[in-house]
Amino acid sequence: MSAATTYFQRTITLLEQLQTNELDNIRKAASICAESIANGGLVFLFGNGHSRMMCEEMTPRQGCFVGFVALVELALSNHASIVGANGLRAPLHLEKFEGYSEEILKGFGFGPHDAFIVISTSGIRPVIVEMAAGAKQRGMPVIAITSRQHCENSVPAHSSGKKLIDYADVVIDNQCPPGDCVVELEGLEWRTGPTSTVTGGMIINMLRCEVAELLLARGVKPVLLPSHQFVGNTSAAEQLDRFYEAYRKSLRHLYE
Repeated sequence: MSAATTYFQRTITLLEQLQTNELDNIRKAASICAESIANGGLVFLFGNGHSRMMCEEMTPRQGCFVGFVALVELALSNHASIVGANGLRAPLHLEKFEGYSEEILKGFGFGPHDAFIVISTSGIRPVIVEMAAGAKQRGMPVIAITSRQHCENSVPAHSSGKKLIDYADVVIDNQCPPGDCVVELEGLEWRTGPTSTVTGGMIINMLRCEVAELLLARGVKPVLLPSHQFVGNTSAAEQLDRFYEAYRKSLRHLYE
């Protein structure tokens, strides 16, 4: 069996496990999000490093809708250069720095109906733990997307001894093994083939669709971001303008 086939089959197995094991938790999380958005609140998503991709998968993305806010801190996420300016060393160090999350949270005015999604496969870094703790202290329900196997079996990295799952009202397990990767190759001492992007993307989109359905059931029609690739499609252009304006208005309490 080729390495590509091995990766495909093992990742499909994780997706099947996700559907079997986590559908109830996804529905619970969707209920929290729908309650928030229906009442004029916002659902924030935070993830540092690679996990920030899940925030951007939720919004802005074709098919996304107003109510979700990707709280992406560039200092923790923009390290594509690997070395030099905007490299990898500084963000990896910064995510271990206690107190940094609180400084991020101080920049916003959160409302009584807001909610928070924190995404981290390991679920132990101080910036992640403190982001969840800070959201809870502000009265927001916290949804965690993490690997339970990795998080529960890892030594806490925060001085409190707490982990992301300790602050979560709902935990969605992305089913990934410790270390994320699933392919072992002879001659390599470390595995390759990370899976959290695939299972995480699935969780985000399952959650998005479930929230939309719940909102419609409550008589709340989500304002969607349409595909803007249809050249000359006037209705798509008009819907894009509606999305921009509705999104702008949704942020009204955030900077008060």
